[in-house]
Amino acid sequence: METLRAEHQRLEKKGNLKKAVDDVQKTIDLLVAARDAVSADPTAASMTLAKLKNPVKQSFDKVKDDMQEVYSAQNRYTKALDKKFKSLNLPTANSDPLTTHPNLTNRAIAMHLLREGQFNVASTFIAEANAKPSQSNSAGVDDLSASSGPSASSGQDTTMEDKTWSQDFAGLTSDVDAMSDGASGLEKSTELQEKFAEMYHILHALRKEQDLGPAILWAREHSEALELRGSNLEFELCRLRFVELYSGWSDPDSMQDSQDPQGFTGPLRALQYAREVFPHFSNRYLRETSTLLGSLAFFPSLDSSPYKQTFFNDAAWEDVASSFVREFCGLLGLSEKSPLYTAVTAGGIALPVLEKLERKMGEVGGQWTSVNELPVEIPLPPSYLFHSIFVCPVSKEQATDVNPPMMMPCGHIIAKESLEKVSRGNKFKCPYCPNESHPREAKQVYM
Repeated sequence: METLRAEHQRLEKKGNLKKAVDDVQKTIDLLVAARDAVSADPTAASMTLAKLKNPVKQSFDKVKDDMQEVYSAQNRYTKALDKKFKSLNLPTANSDPLTTHPNLTNRAIAMHLLREGQFNVASTFIAEANAKPSQSNSAGVDDLSASSGPSASSGQDTTMEDKTWSQDFAGLTSDVDAMSDGASGLEKSTELQEKFAEMYHILHALRKEQDLGPAILWAREHSEALELRGSNLEFELCRLRFVELYSGWSDPDSMQDSQDPQGFTGPLRALQYAREVFPHFSNRYLRETSTLLGSLAFFPSLDSSPYKQTFFNDAAWEDVASSFVREFCGLLGLSEKSPLYTAVTAGGIALPVLEKLERKMGEVGGQWTSVNELPVEIPLPPSYLFHSIFVCPVSKEQATDVNPPMMMPCGHIIAKESLEKVSRGNKFKCPYCPNESHPREAKQVYM
């Protein structure tokens, strides 16, 4: 890897066109100067062109040398890549389970585009998918048009069968089985697109304009749903608003913005805002609101007070924006990040390990015989660990769908196969405590 890194640095240093562009510009300057000289004195044209011959030739030679250096750096880097990453046979259609389900792939792509706010691109993608449906499962692709609203249908018939792609897509906000007609699916999917448009409008206000108004208004409208989720978003937004008003005294522009008809600015305006808003949070956030009000005693030396981290947090706006995206998508029954993005990123992280495993197995003539689990551990970041993995303390094997974890009345958990071997269908003693129980008393644990 060090060799590849060194070649990459060499490519960045020498494999650019800056020198070549500069030398080309010098050649152009020579020609322009000669043209101006000939225009000014036509009788000296022969002398001017004669003097121009050698400089132009030298200039072209420099450009050639510059390009040769660029080509050399690119060739060395290409060879280093080929040496490090040897070409492997790409997966064939027989080994790709998604080949027979193109509608699932198209749905993931369309959903990703909509989640990223690329509504026009999503409409174009769906229209082109409909224009060239897959031979293996064209019916699933044809139903894509309903997902992006009327703009994506291009005049095609919107009548669909039950549980089509569009209905699955619309089912992200309602029960798929409750939909019985295509018009309903179209309406629901268009509604979902409008919700994402609303999300990006609020995000723009937070990240670009640092305007908390739209986000606070949205949080108040969905206060009950957020509280049921145990969300802190509404309080985080109001706390940041308190800090924003409090800090208005240090910035004339912010001071002007934070004024109210009574003439309060800075800490006084923040105190007035706290009296209006914080009683709503008294049940869940009494300690936090009391702490914020306690900061008034340290005005104006907040930078040396215990409240420095609260009032001088550069990441506060980005943190609250991320919390907003997480809660907004959560109310729609979606994850914070696009599943397609998550799958591709996790796959990219795992690919080197799997590629090395395949190469080693090929060298020793081994085979991957495990169907429900990977033969090696894939080190993914904590943010990509969504489901806990149970390893049976008796058999030391990972739990699977056919071999799930089972909890005995005593509270200890072992795999189902281990439970069957230990009990043999009769009353047995727990491997980890003196309690005895019957296999039928064990309950399956869902991870």
